[in-house]
Amino acid sequence: MMVKFLLWCILFVFCWPLALAALVLYPLVWLFLLPFRIVGIAVDGVLQLVAGIILLPARLLRAV
Repeated sequence: MMVKFLLWCILFVFCWPLALAALVLYPLVWLFLLPFRIVGIAVDGVLQLVAGIILLPARLLRAV
């Protein structure tokens, strides 16, 4: 977090309009990408469920 802030301060010194644009656009980009993160979490959960169902017989045989 501190590194991002320091990089932003350096950008502000060299090109302040770009730094202010990044400061304004960052929340908008984050909001735009939020549905993709939610879909990624859901897909990961479904794939883990499928892997668990497929590997269940092997786990049961290994436990015996």
